[in-house]
Amino acid sequence: MTSLIKKNASGHAGDGDANFLINEVVGVPGGIGEAARLARAAAYDDFLRGLLPAQDGVALIAVGGLGRRQCSPYSDLDLVLLHAGVPGTDELAASIWYPIWDAGLRLDHSVRTVAEALSVAQDDVKVALGLLDARLIVGDQALADALIRTASDHWRRTAVRHLPGLREVTAARWQAHGELAFLLEGDLKEAAGGLRDVGLLRAIATAGITDALRPAVRAAHLRLLDTRDALHQQVGRRVDRLVAQERDGVARLLDLDDGDALLRRVAGDARTVSHALDDAFRAAERLRSGRSRGGNGRPARRPVARDVVEHDGELVLARTAIGARPDPSLSLRVAAAAATTRLPIARATCEWLAAYCPPLPAPWPAEARAALTTLLGAGPGLVPAWETCDRYGLVDGWLPEWTRLRSLPQHNPVHRYTLDRHLVQAAHEASRHAREVERPDLLLLGALLHDIGKGLAGDHSTVGVPLAQAVATRIGLPPGEVALIGALVRLHLLLPDVATRRDLADPVTIASVAEAVGDTGTLDLLHALVRADAAATGPAAWSDWKGRLVAELVARVRTALDTGVLPEPPAPDPALLAGPLPVVHLTGDRVSVAAADRRGLLATVAGCLALHRLEVISADASVVDGRALVECRVQPRYGLPPDPVSLRADLRRAVGGDVSVTQRLRGRALAARGGGAAPRVVWHREAATDAVLLELRAADAAGLLYRVTCALDDAGALVRAARISTLGADVVDAFYLVGGWPDDEARARLEATVLAAV
Repeated sequence: MTSLIKKNASGHAGDGDANFLINEVVGVPGGIGEAARLARAAAYDDFLRGLLPAQDGVALIAVGGLGRRQCSPYSDLDLVLLHAGVPGTDELAASIWYPIWDAGLRLDHSVRTVAEALSVAQDDVKVALGLLDARLIVGDQALADALIRTASDHWRRTAVRHLPGLREVTAARWQAHGELAFLLEGDLKEAAGGLRDVGLLRAIATAGITDALRPAVRAAHLRLLDTRDALHQQVGRRVDRLVAQERDGVARLLDLDDGDALLRRVAGDARTVSHALDDAFRAAERLRSGRSRGGNGRPARRPVARDVVEHDGELVLARTAIGARPDPSLSLRVAAAAATTRLPIARATCEWLAAYCPPLPAPWPAEARAALTTLLGAGPGLVPAWETCDRYGLVDGWLPEWTRLRSLPQHNPVHRYTLDRHLVQAAHEASRHAREVERPDLLLLGALLHDIGKGLAGDHSTVGVPLAQAVATRIGLPPGEVALIGALVRLHLLLPDVATRRDLADPVTIASVAEAVGDTGTLDLLHALVRADAAATGPAAWSDWKGRLVAELVARVRTALDTGVLPEPPAPDPALLAGPLPVVHLTGDRVSVAAADRRGLLATVAGCLALHRLEVISADASVVDGRALVECRVQPRYGLPPDPVSLRADLRRAVGGDVSVTQRLRGRALAARGGGAAPRVVWHREAATDAVLLELRAADAAGLLYRVTCALDDAGALVRAARISTLGADVVDAFYLVGGWPDDEARARLEATVLAAV
């Protein structure tokens, strides 16, 4: 589509003001804010009025953003040509739609009579909602009024009946798009708490079910609209997903400090919208179905926990709970009851607890600790209960540290959630492993606190230890358990880091982990915590192979802790030690090769695997009885696994010195060089029994392992093992180099060679 954007004097189409035109043909101005949106709506109205000649029985109706006069810079136009059965409506519609398309505008259109529009609305609740925003642009006023009035009246009569189905559709949308308040790259329109949910609140308010559009919701709505305006203007096209690379630019347009401040503001607004919609849906459900009634006709009250009763589908305080001085643990006990019963806490109850529940003493009483454990271990009920309490300030009373953690972005691309949601989600995931550990209560608390050091200077695993221990002390844990919570925070990355970056067959690896962990109880807690942490991070944080590596490490460390003896390294595949050379075995995710002893076999195998779109996860190289052995674990870089017949043939030719295969390897490897930040080499002198460890941190790229192993081979380094850890767009590759490499100059030369190969 030809660009119809007029640049302003600075040469950009996104400076946050209205000094440029989004569309020169129509004269649509840019800009951010309510005045700019109204100006855009007025420009569209003027343009559209010139497309429909004066004629009875025909009206051009705007719905959607134009109907509400809330046009973002690159919004679509949603139009209905309404007619009273007059002839020639198809030709008339074409005379309107084509000039709109010719002007470079996106259009969603329909042609209907009043009866047709109402019939569609009866069958499709989304159409019914759309008609609530209908507004006459030009044409027959009486015809437009008939549709708008009838659609509104019909919605008021039938809304309570339609809302359960609408709630199901909405839940499916939330499942697909997630929660805007906790996503690092959320959809401002479709995610839970976004602009589409405000439309639902407006519809519920129109039906008179509840006062859904409270002042706080209206203010949040305007800020979300401003954010979408700025996003459109920053990107220069219609887009609703607030991706990380655009956050700082959008923040500048909104006069915010940075992208993190923007994310926090969006999170707060989305929470406001989400809670209002939850309240509105519950009000509609009570109105639709009613609840069990007592003898006096009032909703029955059913006790669910001490001082907590269910009333009309919500949790409220028992009358006996409201005394001169309420129990300080009352808010935690209400939260625990909500999480275990999966019933919402009534808004009035949350407001009362926030206003009148006294602060917890230090240390906490046993009842408060028990309630926290129940809350954290409640499974699926934890997240909504915690979020409700957080919305009303109760969590800050339990954990003052939460103020800093709330809506804190995590800039690693593997993370899906903001930090606060990640921690609560980790506790939820940890509850799945409660039966695997001796102290499930400490597992749950460790999961909630494991990243408490993030957002502060330094390694969060180290910085977070005193913070977590302070929390553990305040809630009343004894010193030994406080120390264990600190250990979980300090060591929560130990198992995955070692499993993916170190040689698990090396006794030094197992001994170092066993020394750090100390006992099998802590080992079990860390194993459960790492799986919960990964599940709460996102799909890129875990895989079957990573799970197998961590499980293998845990098993070997457990043997060392139980027996005091380090386990023997696994023997090579016996099939590689017999038969004529070369030997190539493909089994599942394993590729094993044996060839006549020579340098460079690992590089050759790695290159051939890269040629077939296979990523090497781990590689071991050894020489046994004059045979050079390479054993790799692999996974497809993308798509389906390669044809095993072709892979086996290429491996045989490559290790046999076939020049054609070698040329293909070098050509592919050179073409696939990565970018990003400058690579770095880190040396670890005491991480192995008989080798020095060279760790390469670089951008991920196909063929990287091949290029680096070739460079190491050319420099005279002998690689006996390699471990490849992919972290989003980056990799940490660890190479075990035989010999001590004690000479500083030799290490510097080798380091330069490796970096040049990247």
